[in-house]
Amino acid sequence: MKYLPMDQQLYVENRKRFAAQLQPNSIAFFHSNDEMPRSGDMNFQFRQHADLFYLTGIDQEETLLLIYPDSPLPEYKEVLFLRRTNEMIAVWEGHKYTIEEAQFQSGIKTILWIDELESVQHMLMTYAEFVYLDTNENYRARPQVEDKNLRLAHELMRNYPAHQYRRSAPIMMQLRQVKSKTEVSIIMEAIRITAIAFERVLKFTKPGVMEYEIEAEITHEFLRNRSGGHAYTPIIASGKNACVLHYIDNNQPCKRGDLILLDFGADYGNYAADLTRTIPVSGKFSPRLKEVYNAVLRVQKQAIALLRPGTIINEYHKEVGQMMEEELIGLGLLKKAAVKKQDPEKPLYKKYFMHGTSHHLGIDVHDLGTRFAPIQPGMVFTCEPGIYIPEENIGIRIENDILVTNGAPVDLMDMIPSEVKDIEAMMRK
Repeated sequence: MKYLPMDQQLYVENRKRFAAQLQPNSIAFFHSNDEMPRSGDMNFQFRQHADLFYLTGIDQEETLLLIYPDSPLPEYKEVLFLRRTNEMIAVWEGHKYTIEEAQFQSGIKTILWIDELESVQHMLMTYAEFVYLDTNENYRARPQVEDKNLRLAHELMRNYPAHQYRRSAPIMMQLRQVKSKTEVSIIMEAIRITAIAFERVLKFTKPGVMEYEIEAEITHEFLRNRSGGHAYTPIIASGKNACVLHYIDNNQPCKRGDLILLDFGADYGNYAADLTRTIPVSGKFSPRLKEVYNAVLRVQKQAIALLRPGTIINEYHKEVGQMMEEELIGLGLLKKAAVKKQDPEKPLYKKYFMHGTSHHLGIDVHDLGTRFAPIQPGMVFTCEPGIYIPEENIGIRIENDILVTNGAPVDLMDMIPSEVKDIEAMMRK
C-alpha cells in the first residue's frame, strides 16, 4: 500500500458496532475480493472488498474475517484468516502480512492462516444458530460474476441447511453511511491530493493538449502524494464529449473556445474523493459559457444548503430539479409556458440535467446509503448539478464533497476554486 497505516481503533470500533446489531448466537463471515484474471497469466490490480476493509483495515487477497460475539471459546469471538506465505511467495510477489502486523493493523488478536479455516468454521458452526452472509446489495450493482462471499454463502447453506441465515448488507449500509471523525479525516486527505492535482491541471491546460495528457498530469500528482491512484475511472471530456455523462476515452484534442469537464478523485486509504470542475481550454470563459456555468454554480450552492439532517435524498433531487428548471428558463433553454404544462413524471429540465444531484461517498465512490430515510450528521455526499447542451457543445458539471453536520453542511472542497474569476486567475498563472 502507498498510504500510511491507519489507526486500528477505527476498525475495532467498526466491528463493535457491527457485532452489536447481530442476533444472539450469530456468526458472520466477510471474505476478501477475488483476484480477477485479466489475460494470460495476468490479473487486474487487486482491490479489497469494501466491507472487509471497513471492519479490518487489511488490504490483502485471500483474507476472511469471522465475527462470533457469543462464541463459547473467547479466542474465536473475532478471527482473521490470512494467506499463508513462504519463501517463494516472498520472492515472486513480495511481503505479505505477518501475524503481528495483522494484529497491529486490525486490532484482532486471533490471526490464523486461511488453510485453517475449514476446521475452525465447522467447529463454530456446530454452536452458532444464526449465520450472517455478506452479499452485494448496492442498488446500482448488477453483478455478472459470483464473488467469494456469494460462493461462501452457497457453500454454507449447502453444508449447514438447518441454520438460520441473515443478511449483513442492511447492517453494513446503516454503519457505513455515517462516517466517523477518522473516516472524514481520511476522505479529507484524498480531497487534499485531488486539490493538488486540480491546481496542476489549471496551470497545464492550453489549446492543443490531449485529454490523456491532462489525465497523466492528474495521475502523476496522485501517485507522488501516496494515493493508490484514481478512485474511479477519470472523465477528461472536452467540447461535445462533456455531454456524454460517462465519457472515459480521454483521447481527443482540447480546442480553443471549448470547455473541458474534469471528473476525477484520488483514492487514499481506500477512501474516495469525487471532484468535478469545468474549465475553459483557453483560460477564459466566453460570455455564453460564463452564463451557463454560473447557472450551474448557483444551483450547486442552493443544493449544498439543503444537505442537512432530516432531508430525504429522493425528495431533495426533485427540489434541486425545480431550481435547475428556473435556471434553464433564464438561459432560454426552456419556455415557462411549456414548463407549466409539463407531465410532472417527465419534467422538461431532464433534457438538460438528466442525472441525480448527490450520492453517498466513502470507501466506494458510490457508497452504501439509503435514499428514502432522513439523512444524518456524519454522512458525506457529493453535490453535482450539471447542464448539458449538445447542440452548443456545452457540458458543465460542478461537484463538491459535503459533510452533513448538526448545523450547516460543511463543504470539504471549499479550498478548490469553482468561481469563474478564481479559475481564470489560476489558469493565467
